[in-house]
Amino acid sequence: MTLPEIVAGGILVCLMIYVPLAGADFGGGVWDLLARGPRADAQRRTISHAIAPVWEANHIWMIVAVVLLFTAFPSAFALVLTHLHVPLTLMLIGIVLRGSAFVIRKTTEEEERAAPGWQLVFSVSSLVTPITLGVIVGTISMGSIECGTPPRDLGAFFRPWLHPFPFAVGLFALALFAFLAATYLTLDTDDPELVEDFRRRALASGAGVLLTGAATALLALIEAREVADHLWSSREGLLGVAAGVLALLGGLRSLWVRRFRWARVFAASSSALILLGWGLALHPWIVVGCLTVEEAAADPIVLRIALGILGGGAILLLPAFWFLFRVFKGPLLRG
Repeated sequence: MTLPEIVAGGILVCLMIYVPLAGADFGGGVWDLLARGPRADAQRRTISHAIAPVWEANHIWMIVAVVLLFTAFPSAFALVLTHLHVPLTLMLIGIVLRGSAFVIRKTTEEEERAAPGWQLVFSVSSLVTPITLGVIVGTISMGSIECGTPPRDLGAFFRPWLHPFPFAVGLFALALFAFLAATYLTLDTDDPELVEDFRRRALASGAGVLLTGAATALLALIEAREVADHLWSSREGLLGVAAGVLALLGGLRSLWVRRFRWARVFAASSSALILLGWGLALHPWIVVGCLTVEEAAADPIVLRIALGILGGGAILLLPAFWFLFRVFKGPLLRG
């Protein structure tokens, strides 16, 4: 592997950690929006209790990935932020509104005051943000960014992503995040009725992952042909996606027989493996049709410094995360 490929691999690893952790937080907001029936309030309390201890810390992995992209691949960073600033802005607004609404709602809950407006903001932003994230990923993968010249008209900021494939990826991300959340939530309550509620929702959203994944794969053959062809010809990428699908099926099987701890392991693994397969299929591109990893890379000295800082940061960050989860999620981790 070349130095740029190692740094790009570091970005991919950060995203593979981010999705199983923060993805479940977004999915929790989806189920908060869809909470119905006599146990709706209990479902929302369970979701709030599950998210509260670690939700903010999970975003550190996205921050690391973005900083690495900005530092190590500045031309790719500039290209994406220029041409996709509309969905990126929507995603960032969603992240900010979601976090603010969650804190305000949590405060009003503790003070026993109703906050239906903030609850709606939290839920809707949790729904919109995964879709826009998927739209960005799908657009980068399909090669529709007009990279030859800077945008010369307003339509240039919309044409790259207003296609079926990016939105299919967005719906796939939404279904995957909802599946992760519902699966994790089966272990965040001792109430058998709530466990059964989340189990049914995990099974339903898991089926949604399979359906949206199949639709995304079919659309990729039409609108993201280069990545699709490379996936089929790449043994590593194909194995990654295949392993992710098998892990997803394993998670659904575990949910069906009520082996919830195994379901959690399979669910987290499936999301990381699918992302790994996507990253391998994207290679050698970092923005399909515009820039390869090698073309977008900064000077070697910058890459070496970035890797050194990443390694040093990992020495501090990984033990801190282990301690965080041991304190706040210890009973679940110990089984």
